[in-house]
Amino acid sequence: MIKIHREGRLIVAITVLLLLVAVVLTGLYLPYYAGYIVAAFSLLIFVLILRFFRVPFRRPFLDPSTVTSPADGRVVAVEHVHLQEYFEGPCIQISVFMSIHDVHINYYPLGGTIEYVQYHPGRYLVARHPKSSSLNEHTSIGIRTPLGPILVRQIAGAVARRIRCYAQEHTTVSQGAEMGFIKFGSRVDVFFPVDAEVRVTTGQQVLGSITPLARLK
Repeated sequence: MIKIHREGRLIVAITVLLLLVAVVLTGLYLPYYAGYIVAAFSLLIFVLILRFFRVPFRRPFLDPSTVTSPADGRVVAVEHVHLQEYFEGPCIQISVFMSIHDVHINYYPLGGTIEYVQYHPGRYLVARHPKSSSLNEHTSIGIRTPLGPILVRQIAGAVARRIRCYAQEHTTVSQGAEMGFIKFGSRVDVFFPVDAEVRVTTGQQVLGSITPLARLK
């Protein structure tokens, strides 16, 4: 049985209701072949919505020195940057883009103590855009780990305009636990120290809480 994430239960219920109304009205007032078309289209939408809000079974990769992917998707950036927020210095950035077909649950890439949570209003550029990390609406979560600080950004995109962040300052979190949810396609960035050993490349497909992104020293 498919488990639906709490962020999507209302949306799934409303979608099912609207689709049923569309199918019934089509069957009553339009030719029979139109009913088949609408029914097939409604089934497709229903399956897509279920895929988007499903909660997959995950056995997280647990290692206090390994940064795991914060989301399902594709790596769109692996680069050295100078970050003013939280880090206030040079670091490595890895960005994971989530398409409409990916699970949109966000996970803590490492365990530690949350020292910093900040919401930033902004634009809604396409999430693949290089400047979306700093210009788009986003929430930043700074985590103090035993091997140093990391920063995670949940970034809104052209379609995704609802970021859910569960992080609270001064709380301890576990690697692989739920950090939040972003509705309808976006990206998550992770920033960590420059001496880390990167384990992924641009274009690689990753799974949240499972795929190692880097190993801290």
